[in-house]
Amino acid sequence: MQFAVPRHGVPSAAALRTWARAAANFALTLRIVCAREGRRLNREFRKKDYATNVLSFPYDKGGDIVLCHPVIAREARAQGKSVRAHYAHLVMHGVLHLRGHGHDDKASARRMEAREIRLLARFGFADPYTVK
Repeated sequence: MQFAVPRHGVPSAAALRTWARAAANFALTLRIVCAREGRRLNREFRKKDYATNVLSFPYDKGGDIVLCHPVIAREARAQGKSVRAHYAHLVMHGVLHLRGHGHDDKASARRMEAREIRLLARFGFADPYTVK
């Protein structure tokens, strides 16, 4: 667990670990970053010049997940959900990417979303894909 931003507004390390373990039980690093670092990593690894909410970097039998706090907080407000619920979703989303799940086509996106919805429900979180 790495916090490269002030922890105000970020869920606890214990909560982040719990959500990650719900999606997979293997070694991984969660890093919470600022918009500048998120943008740099997205530009370097995805050739997209903006900060994104979550990035997954698989390696060996684990991987790294980078979560950009300002983007997550802004998206949560815009979507009318709690920051905690959005973090839970994006942690699980990132872990599922490490496990090889994707959303490049409609069928794989439906499978991945269904898995996320089931995992989030275990913690009392609503379907993140339901438009309010």
